[in-house]
Amino acid sequence: MALQRQQFDAALQELRKALIDMGEKVETAILNSVIALRDNNLEMAEGVIAKDKEVNEAEEKIIEMGTNLIALQQPVAKDLRRVLVAFRMATDLERMADLAVDIAKVVRRINGEPLMKPLVDIPRMTEIVQTMTNDCLRAYTEENVDLAYRMAKMDDDVDHLNSQILRELMGLMADNPKTINQAMLLCFVSRHLERMADHATNIGESVVYLVVGKRPDLNQ
Repeated sequence: MALQRQQFDAALQELRKALIDMGEKVETAILNSVIALRDNNLEMAEGVIAKDKEVNEAEEKIIEMGTNLIALQQPVAKDLRRVLVAFRMATDLERMADLAVDIAKVVRRINGEPLMKPLVDIPRMTEIVQTMTNDCLRAYTEENVDLAYRMAKMDDDVDHLNSQILRELMGLMADNPKTINQAMLLCFVSRHLERMADHATNIGESVVYLVVGKRPDLNQ
């Protein structure tokens, strides 16, 4: 029995490591997509798009590892929740990476055209989203409910910035119709970052479910 527990704990540790590795890939994709936008760097944007395959493979690996754990170890109660939460986290992380790819594709569409204004609030949103990504993964590995609940406050901050960006861009479009195309693309970028924050908050909810057995609604 003790040996079986040791084997499960070792496999679970490998699963946690795979999630952290995937999370680091997602953080890099988020940062690089916005740097590519800020600097109008099409080469960096193409790199984000190309590396998305690695994130997809990481998700598949986590699902396979978790499935094997369930099949071979037949975990119950909190042990089972640890595996099920890993599945959900991998899905949220993969969707965050997809949104980073969407931002990189905006760089393609801008296609070297000078930005209509220096980016200020979008990089601020990005910084918060990166912090959320890091913190929600740490909350999982430490099973830290307090850290998980912090996602709600940071998500509110991102929502506020998103609303501020949209108001500003709408005003610029009204003042100068020639900005409409690029302004709409920047609206999409802001929305993509806002959705990333939602996914990070979902992970926070999953951590609370893991620890207490009940899922809260942090996306209110």
